[in-house]
Amino acid sequence: MTLTRPNPTLLPGFTDPVHGAQRTFRALLDALARPGMLQPTPALTAPLGLTPSCAAACLTLLDLETQVWLQPQMPEAVRAWLLFHTGCRFTADPQMADFAVISDVATAPDLDQFCFGTPEYPEASTSLLIQLSVLTGGQKVTLQGPGILEAIAIYPPFPPEFWTQWQAMTTDYPLGLDVWCFAENQILGLPRTSRLA
Repeated sequence: MTLTRPNPTLLPGFTDPVHGAQRTFRALLDALARPGMLQPTPALTAPLGLTPSCAAACLTLLDLETQVWLQPQMPEAVRAWLLFHTGCRFTADPQMADFAVISDVATAPDLDQFCFGTPEYPEASTSLLIQLSVLTGGQKVTLQGPGILEAIAIYPPFPPEFWTQWQAMTTDYPLGLDVWCFAENQILGLPRTSRLA
C-alpha cells in the first residue's frame, strides 16, 4: 500500500479566517513593538516546510501584490500552498522581495543581500520571516532600543555572523530589515530599531 502526501492546496488556512488573521496581525505588530517578547499565534495546519506560526504570518501578510523570496531548499509544497492561499508572486532575487521566508538561517544570504529600502522610502525594505526550531537556547544577546525598557536578553539560535551583520545594518537606520522569528506557535520580533547593547 502506497501512502501519498495530501495536496498542499487542500490543507486549510485559518479555521476562522477573519479572527485568525486579526489575531496574527496583532501578534506581528506586538512582536515588533516589544522586541524580545514572545507572542502567540493561532494554531493551524501548515504544509511541510512551514511552522504553524510562520504559515499564519504568511496568510496575514502576503497577497496578490507582494513579492516573496523563498529559500531555495524549501519544499515545493510551500510554494503551492502560498500561491493557493495568498496569490503572492515569487522572485529569485532577494533584493526584489517584499518578504523573504527562510527555513535555515545558517545557509541564508547575508543580510545585505536583501533590500534595506531607500532614503526616500525606508519602509520599502524586505521583511524577513525566519523559521527556527526553538526561539531560545542560543547565545545570549542583549538588545536596546524603542519598545525595550533599558535592555532585554534574548537567546535565538542564530550563528554569530548574523549578529555581526545586524550590528552593521543598524548603523544605516532608518534603512534596514525588520525580522520576525517563528517556532511552532510563537513569534519573536527584531525590528531594525533594535541594536546590540
